[in-house]
Amino acid sequence: MSHSYILGISAYYHDSAAALLKDGEVIAAAQQERFTRKKHDERFPAEAISYCLEEAGIKLTDVDQVVFYDKPLVKFERLLETYLSYAPQGFRSFVRAMPIWLKEKLYLKTTLKRELSALGGIKQKQLPPLMFAGHHQSHAASAFYFSPYEEAVVLCLDGVGEWATTSAWHGKGKELRPLWEIDFPHSLGLLYSAFTYFTGFKVNSGEYKLMGLAPYGEPKYVDVIMDNLIDLKEDGTFKLDMQYFNYCTGLTMTNDKFAALFGGPARAAESQITQREMDLAASIQKVTEEVVMRLARTLHRETGVKHLCLAGGVALNCVSNGIIERDGPFDSIWIQPAAGDAGGALGAAAVIWHEYLGNERSSDGKDKMRGSYLGPRYAADEVRSQLEAAGAVFEELPDEQMMPRLAEILDTENVVGWMRGRMEFGPRALGGRSIIGDPRSAKMQSVMNLKIKYRESFRPFAPSVLDYRVGDFFEQKTPSPYMLIVAPVKEELRIPLTDEQQKLFGIEKLNLKRSELPAITHVDYSARIQTVHKDTNPGYYAVLEAFNERTNCGVLVNTSFNVRGEPIVCTPEDAYRCFMRTEMDYLVVENFLLDKRQQPQWDEKENWQEEFELD
Repeated sequence: MSHSYILGISAYYHDSAAALLKDGEVIAAAQQERFTRKKHDERFPAEAISYCLEEAGIKLTDVDQVVFYDKPLVKFERLLETYLSYAPQGFRSFVRAMPIWLKEKLYLKTTLKRELSALGGIKQKQLPPLMFAGHHQSHAASAFYFSPYEEAVVLCLDGVGEWATTSAWHGKGKELRPLWEIDFPHSLGLLYSAFTYFTGFKVNSGEYKLMGLAPYGEPKYVDVIMDNLIDLKEDGTFKLDMQYFNYCTGLTMTNDKFAALFGGPARAAESQITQREMDLAASIQKVTEEVVMRLARTLHRETGVKHLCLAGGVALNCVSNGIIERDGPFDSIWIQPAAGDAGGALGAAAVIWHEYLGNERSSDGKDKMRGSYLGPRYAADEVRSQLEAAGAVFEELPDEQMMPRLAEILDTENVVGWMRGRMEFGPRALGGRSIIGDPRSAKMQSVMNLKIKYRESFRPFAPSVLDYRVGDFFEQKTPSPYMLIVAPVKEELRIPLTDEQQKLFGIEKLNLKRSELPAITHVDYSARIQTVHKDTNPGYYAVLEAFNERTNCGVLVNTSFNVRGEPIVCTPEDAYRCFMRTEMDYLVVENFLLDKRQQPQWDEKENWQEEFELD
């Protein structure tokens, strides 16, 4: 029996990726950045595509359809119309954007065909048919078709696709139909990004820093935002006042009028973070939560459907997700783990399978993402040869020796690089490519931030917790396998602050021990939870079990295996390099254990940190 293969591609904006469906099931998906080592790489995902084909054991000519996650002509129409409606202020940015659009993006079909035929080493006429799905349609499909629900409503929120910035959909069986949308330039994603830019972080990658900074501040600018920037209706629909923004016409997100509203210019990147930035972060986070909550209530009221799926970049705002899950009107919610543009590749492929080809969808109450472990994995001989080539010193241990040994290593406050099984798809490390540590250690958060990740000290770390013990540590009853929901740490584990401590402001709150698990408790007693399940990640589950047996603590600190500005590691060689460049104590790659003290002198070219642009 021959199989049906559909290859989905997202590229040319940020986070290029490829995903491959076999008979409608996802068998491989990966982001291009992991192979090229350039964060958010937006170039044609040649390596990611090659990996997907290799994983399936097929050639490009075996693929039935190739689908792109965006409709370039519709997007071009938006750009043209936007520039025309804001002329002549937008002239400079128009002149910069148009040659690129005319040369590359408008002729996207030609560009894609050229790249694909070079990759497959075949003539263009031998290529599988090339198709295009809508941007928000791809987001919606990635959320609904891979969710555990037979029927759900879908909310997509991002910066902007072609025209839509917010869209609602109703999915049932194989059908996914649009309900309504809010169009550019009115965008919650771009509003959030405007504050990312204004607080001195990088748009399209610093949004999660803004979310991490929010609990240090007071939401004292909420009224200013609501009165001036956004006109929010009771039903959650909104319009932005464009006179404060510059993204339609200029090369930055905000303008002088915006700065005047918040008492001075934007913070310069890498400069001191002040109380103002913390308060701005807290304020825009509150506004975002309010908008998303109102939209969710409206969708529930209009449709009566019991489940909600989320996708688009704003769906990575796990604080707002936690609030919708706890206080919202739905029985349950499910968020696509690759909610940003990378997941568009997966959604586009599903659109072809269900909508274009009309294939039915079976729903067994489990999601279809396989724990998001959809990337490459390495066999023992491959690991051995890469480690030997790097001059590494290692021992190979079976699981029954490895796990208790690791539990002891972690229990003595060592930091361990952990690479095992398939690489994760999406922005989060979920125990395939993670750095792990003891959450009970009071120094773990600052050690990991400053000596291992080389990143800002205020940034919180997430806990991985055994699925059956989540309720022992957190106010969370449902599974959260993709680390996309923030929940409070249980009351009885918290350490109350003294009167003196309560008077502290902002970053001064950072070093207070707030709970029995200080390394993963954020300043507002919250944590971004990942529940670990034996069926999707037996290896990671085993190390948590061993640590739990030794310490009665079924939780580990889990952060992504990379340094600031670097994509998450992919190969054993990447893992060893990152291990040697940082103050990690041990490294585990599959069943190989490496102790830092036994490694040869690491000779690094000067200033390797300049290799990665700061995110």
